[in-house]
Amino acid sequence: MAASERTRKAGLPKQTLLAEPRRRKILEWLQEEGSARVRDLSRAFAVSEATVRQDLERLEAEGQIVREHGGAFLKSVPQQVQSMSLHHVENMDRKIRIGRLAAGLVTNNDTIIIDSGTTTTEFAQNLTDRQGLNVITNALNIALLLGANPTNSVHMPAGQFKAPTLSLSGEKSGDFFVGIFAEKLFLATAGISFEAGLTYPAIGDLYVKRAMIKAASKIYLLADSTKIGRMSFSSLGPVELVGTLITDDGIRDDDRRRFEAEGIAVLIA
Repeated sequence: MAASERTRKAGLPKQTLLAEPRRRKILEWLQEEGSARVRDLSRAFAVSEATVRQDLERLEAEGQIVREHGGAFLKSVPQQVQSMSLHHVENMDRKIRIGRLAAGLVTNNDTIIIDSGTTTTEFAQNLTDRQGLNVITNALNIALLLGANPTNSVHMPAGQFKAPTLSLSGEKSGDFFVGIFAEKLFLATAGISFEAGLTYPAIGDLYVKRAMIKAASKIYLLADSTKIGRMSFSSLGPVELVGTLITDDGIRDDDRRRFEAEGIAVLIA
């Protein structure tokens, strides 16, 4: 499916953003996807291709991206792929604590789905002593980490490779989960708010994340507290999609009570 068609089906807002907020959203897109075409950004943000080129020129001047004919890519992509490292490494102290707490919910021989991301990677790092896990993940780094244990069975979908998250995404990835049943899903997000729900910079991720949710009995959202109240480009759905939020002690008391009022358990690392 073409990116423009994915944009239409995702129900994205068509109002034009001011220049600086739009450039931030474009950078978020590139940080998630690794690259983008001018025509797709133009359609997604409801501005002319000339305006998108100006935005990309500005981002390139800031040293964030590299422009190419018809689009641009994230400057750090080649080094990230070679080193198998992830792009989003902020708030790592919080993510480490969240990962450690979430790992306590996994026992030997569990069947689990693990989403891609830095927090879920920290979670996976704490599962290396588990035995007999049946793991389904769209993250290459997590598959390599847990697949090194010969007692584990690790499965991956097909799909489009996304360098910044070392993951596979898109409709083909979503199709893989049809007919799969897992006890637990450990889901990542770019933002979570009561107004917009769970949001992500990349449209293609919505297919695989929706499929993961349908395939799992219990859904755990791993999100540090800085993501609460944050909104990204495309919405997966309301916060009620998840049963448990695992976050850190930076969460506000009002937010915690509101999550619980919506029937979402909150675990604090």
